[in-house]
Amino acid sequence: MTTRIASTLAGGGLALLLMASLTACATDSSDPTPPASGGVGGATEVDVDAVWLDGGRMVGLVTQGSSSCVPIADGATLSADGALEVTLVESASEVCTADMAPRVTVVSLPAGVDPSQDLQIDVTGDGYRGETDLDGVAGLPAPEGETDYAPSAGWLDDGAFAVLTWGSSSCAPVIQDIEVTASDAVTVTFAAPEPDRMCTMDIAPRAVLAFPEGDLADDAPVTLTLTGGGPEFETPVTTTILG
Repeated sequence: MTTRIASTLAGGGLALLLMASLTACATDSSDPTPPASGGVGGATEVDVDAVWLDGGRMVGLVTQGSSSCVPIADGATLSADGALEVTLVESASEVCTADMAPRVTVVSLPAGVDPSQDLQIDVTGDGYRGETDLDGVAGLPAPEGETDYAPSAGWLDDGAFAVLTWGSSSCAPVIQDIEVTASDAVTVTFAAPEPDRMCTMDIAPRAVLAFPEGDLADDAPVTLTLTGGGPEFETPVTTTILG
């Protein structure tokens, strides 16, 4: 596991980046082009990172772009050599903020993926492509059956982690606070939702990124406790951050 170091955003303080809901409000409809690092076959090369989620049933793909227009996975298949090939399409939102932020796209995995083994991931989108290698989690068995809709989390390479919860796709949770309580424990507190907010009545995976301040143990399990969030969440609940 890569050394977990604190991540700090400009201005200091607690750093939080959220996957925006599908009803994000903005006045600028421009969608920034992800940072390029070259090109293959006319496609722009972009940075991609990945985490294991939902006990290995899913991965979260982290790309850079408008925080209010998170790409959607339009397909995920295994190639003949065992690589996961994912096609991303733009979200249906007509209004995108003109910021540049990491966003998490949640991808359900096809049969045959073993989360205890390393996984090569090839991503293609509209005019861009990227790839990343996701380290397997030793001892994590291949999941059986459908999701149990429990919260889960997975480590990124830079000390941040993604948190997956389930609920309305249009009302993603908002992180209010992150506290490192021990070398192997961290608590994330969700903000209480606005009392008059309108949410769709679906149940979907929603992922947010959390950037803890403080040192967490290397190469050791870290327990994540989730609290707050209002009546939608049955908190507190704990899980182990995968990776």
